[in-house]
Amino acid sequence: MVKVVAVDAELNVFYEDSVHFDRDLPEFGTQGGVHVHKDRLTVTSPVLMWVQALDLILEKMKASGFDFSQVLALSGAGQQHGSVYWKTGASLALSSLSPALLLHQQLQACFSVSDCPIWMDSSTTAQCHQLEAAVGGAQALSCLTGSRAYERFTGNQISKIFQKNPEAYSNSERISLVSSFAASLFLGGYSPIDYSDGSGMNLLQIQEKVWSQACLDACAPHLKEKLGSPVPSCSVVGAISSYYVQRYGFPPGCKVVAFTGDNPASLAGMRLEEGDVAVSLGTSDTLFLWLQKPMPALEGHIFCNPVDARQYMALLCFKNGSLMREKIRDESASCSWNKFSKALQSTEMGNNGNLGFYFDVMEITPEIIGCHRFNADNMEVSAFPGDVEIRALVEGQFMAKRIHAEGLGYRIMPKTKILATGGASHNKDILQVLADVFGAPVYVIDTTSSACVGSAYRAFHGLAGGTGVAFSEVVKSAPQPSLAATPNPGASQVYAALLPRYAELEQRILSKARGPLE
Repeated sequence: MVKVVAVDAELNVFYEDSVHFDRDLPEFGTQGGVHVHKDRLTVTSPVLMWVQALDLILEKMKASGFDFSQVLALSGAGQQHGSVYWKTGASLALSSLSPALLLHQQLQACFSVSDCPIWMDSSTTAQCHQLEAAVGGAQALSCLTGSRAYERFTGNQISKIFQKNPEAYSNSERISLVSSFAASLFLGGYSPIDYSDGSGMNLLQIQEKVWSQACLDACAPHLKEKLGSPVPSCSVVGAISSYYVQRYGFPPGCKVVAFTGDNPASLAGMRLEEGDVAVSLGTSDTLFLWLQKPMPALEGHIFCNPVDARQYMALLCFKNGSLMREKIRDESASCSWNKFSKALQSTEMGNNGNLGFYFDVMEITPEIIGCHRFNADNMEVSAFPGDVEIRALVEGQFMAKRIHAEGLGYRIMPKTKILATGGASHNKDILQVLADVFGAPVYVIDTTSSACVGSAYRAFHGLAGGTGVAFSEVVKSAPQPSLAATPNPGASQVYAALLPRYAELEQRILSKARGPLE
């Protein structure tokens, strides 16, 4: 969907609206905004659907009486990794839009690829192997670009288009990310890719903030010219196109701040600061980290930080999230969250040394499947009593998150705060274990539109001077998160002893799963 959020000078949201691709644009025949191809691996979205959705939302705002003349700056976020291919000559069409017509009526012939590859695509395994081989392996690529090669990452998608559809590639004068594509529509010219979203391409050297020539060469010829130079995420990339001034009444001085990816924009929306962690407790659990000194690994992703160009952020995804918690709730607490909570209340921190690993589906971080339980003597056992099982699950999930976060260079600081979102963030007893394991206070925050709100905050930041001004200073008047849990006395000592044991046992399970080396 396409969403819009407007905030006033005090950063209060006063306007929200959205366009739903499947419902509002049924002519494109998408499900969930995408087309899944016959091979089940290729997943794309029609680029003109995105253009028409922007037309729709702006027309809805106009019909509702929204006062565009008050808009001082705008920014936005796009789904990460997706790419848009502008046909030779498209920049001319972009720069000479007629206010009498809608965008989609004027940009029909501007794209060399009509169905754009998106983040759900996993059809580029061969291209991933080629890219890793070209730079000396997966770890070398991760050190350079922040991640090993992933099928959804843009460089591998561009490589596939060059190999399978060389004509479309050579007819593309510019390749945008979804974020910079959307910014280009507002600018009436090509917007640069920002550092933060650019970090999700397997192409940007995250330390030097320049394209890696070795990666570009491994993907496709003349790629540097087609991508343009990347810019800091808080850059003002230009003033709004006269098309929007004449058709909708935007002020001519309205600034466009570089658009970024949805995950980096969420970090801005949650207002993470140095040392903070955001934990999204949903179907899968995701960790957002603010990093100073990243240590790229074969798991997780490191991106340039969207609100401070000198810092970094990391993302870690864990597949066995709420579905695993619900399964153990059903088995050990008679399907009752109330009983689940009581089990956490009645068991001690550290669970008397009992540790558990619970992976119903193959985990991403680390690659393990199955349930593994260990007693205080590190002996594997077949079962735990119900209340011990529940604490072992929750403690194990949070210890894994802390261990893998620290593996990417994250360090808990005295001022660290943890922001919890998603379904399980409503359970105070689960949050208490999170506070205890991390040794830091846990806050809850409403993040229903965090990427969108984060984009509005970033527009405000860009307007205030961007790189020269601290983001935290600009957004300090925004609504504050509320405190949900603080670590129990003695928690740090308990988990200081358990964490190394948990990491060691995880390695033992991994080694066993991989079997003897050939």
